[in-house]
Amino acid sequence: MSAYRIAHVTVHDPEAYAGYQALAPKAFAKFGAEFLARGGAAETLEGPALQRHVVIRFPDLVRARACFHSPEYQEARARRNGACEAHVVIVEGVSEPSS
Repeated sequence: MSAYRIAHVTVHDPEAYAGYQALAPKAFAKFGAEFLARGGAAETLEGPALQRHVVIRFPDLVRARACFHSPEYQEARARRNGACEAHVVIVEGVSEPSS
């Protein structure tokens, strides 16, 4: 069953955040991630307004977790340290109803 990583990010230091953006795609590719939404127009309907919203689909929850904890992603994450405010969750998708 697919899993989704949902991130809401406000960037405070674009130059430092660029280091994260340069490295993170390698980790996502390694674990079969597919970007469904990345930045773009957004409207906050409830809660705090953050700049960027990202939705990434993984083949399953195991790979979503493994990606986050991988050395590749942790290196990228270290590059954005202090450069942004991020709220990141992973959630398992729903199963398709049987026909």
